[in-house]
Amino acid sequence: MLVQRVVRVVAAVLTVAVVVGTGVAWSNVRSFEDGIFHMYAPSLGKGGDDGAIDILLVGLDSRTDAHGNALSAEELATLRAGDDESTNTDTIILIRIPNNGKSATAISIPRDSYVAAPGLGKTKINGVYGQTREAKRAALIKAGDSAQDAMAQGTEAGRDALIKTVADLTGVTVDHYAEIGLLGFALIADALGGVDVCLKEPVFEPMSGADFPAGRQRLNGPEALSFVRQRHDLPRGDLDRVVRQQAVMASLAHGVISGKTLSSPTTLKRLEAAVQRSVVISSGWDVMDFVQQMQKLAGGKVAFATIPVLDGAGWSDDGMQSVVRVDPHQVQAWVAGLLDDQSKGKTEELAYTPAKTTANVVNDTDINGLAAAVSDVLSSKGFTTGTVGNNEGGHVKGSQVRAAKTDDLGAQEVAKELGGLPVVADSSIAAGSIRVMLANDYTGPGSGLGGGGPNSQVVPARVSNAGAAADPNVPAPSPILTAGSDKPECIN
Repeated sequence: MLVQRVVRVVAAVLTVAVVVGTGVAWSNVRSFEDGIFHMYAPSLGKGGDDGAIDILLVGLDSRTDAHGNALSAEELATLRAGDDESTNTDTIILIRIPNNGKSATAISIPRDSYVAAPGLGKTKINGVYGQTREAKRAALIKAGDSAQDAMAQGTEAGRDALIKTVADLTGVTVDHYAEIGLLGFALIADALGGVDVCLKEPVFEPMSGADFPAGRQRLNGPEALSFVRQRHDLPRGDLDRVVRQQAVMASLAHGVISGKTLSSPTTLKRLEAAVQRSVVISSGWDVMDFVQQMQKLAGGKVAFATIPVLDGAGWSDDGMQSVVRVDPHQVQAWVAGLLDDQSKGKTEELAYTPAKTTANVVNDTDINGLAAAVSDVLSSKGFTTGTVGNNEGGHVKGSQVRAAKTDDLGAQEVAKELGGLPVVADSSIAAGSIRVMLANDYTGPGSGLGGGGPNSQVVPARVSNAGAAADPNVPAPSPILTAGSDKPECIN
């Protein structure tokens, strides 16, 4: 059904999911779109020369729905939203869908990023929308405009200022805009059957309502909202909060892309109602063209990343506010590099970290402790420690790294760290694991022959922030997540 396709498309915009749909009549597409609140912003672009679509997805800390209707007391209680109205944009994500269909990229901007905004000077990016809206509204009221007209024009000005600010920070012209409030996030998560997440440690934080055990679990809509709103008691504060948002979106995107969440007409109806009540999108968005550009994408090619940060606990220029300091030039260069790599289909390489590879080490020599020493070297590099022991099978002629495939990223990284060992395909080895076979020719790290030791350090490829090694105040780079796995990556 065409409605299925359109629902999938809108869900893709909200969750950075990309799906293939089938349909029948354009009139049904138009009917669905007509139920969504549309807005206008003069700063929106028309797409790049390559046809790429750049979308600004904004999560608004609002106590109203997309049509301006106040949430009920019951809804506010369920969402643990409180009574205070706010226009802070606590989720700001720039999404790139290139024309070649190889990838989708979602780039998060921390809410406290200290940036230059039109008409405001340096300020936190999450306040740009609200400050601009209020200034415009107050000026119009003073000039004699009606309250309704002043609010409408103020809201338009706020959205436009945020669009300009994001474009100036990232160097990317925004083509389309999508906005969702607290209620919409919870409704969409519930409509899609909940969201799968994984925590490294249990959490209990009453302010957000986050109360979750460690490990993998499925959250309903209100629980997912608490999960992404927690920012206190997290090791990296708001940076971990951003990763929480990405983990939820990756999980929802995976469900949509894999077709596991949209097989039921009841699910589709709930999703349609959730989107129409709680989502704002920009006018002039060609939904059918968007569908065509989405058709070749798979979950493993949808990446979620966070802009580089200079200081996660910095201070504003006047010393009055705690902010996240960023360098616009560094951000623009990083964004350009990431989008270029993504356009070439390099999602897997970008998202790889040594922790994703379990390194088993086997000693096929008479040197006692060699396997343990090499395992310690790999552990110090960030690889997950596997089994360590002597070779119980046939002898090998030369040291090697075995993996299910010779192009396995983990095997290649381990081989490089151990001095350039050959990688050999072995179908008996599970994905995500490798086996290091140490023969008498091994002279690399851990051998005691000048090849390095277990205390040597490396920064994982492709995830380092400029200056991170030199300045202890620069936070470690956030992980890059993808929507390609049934098992969500465990996070803080």
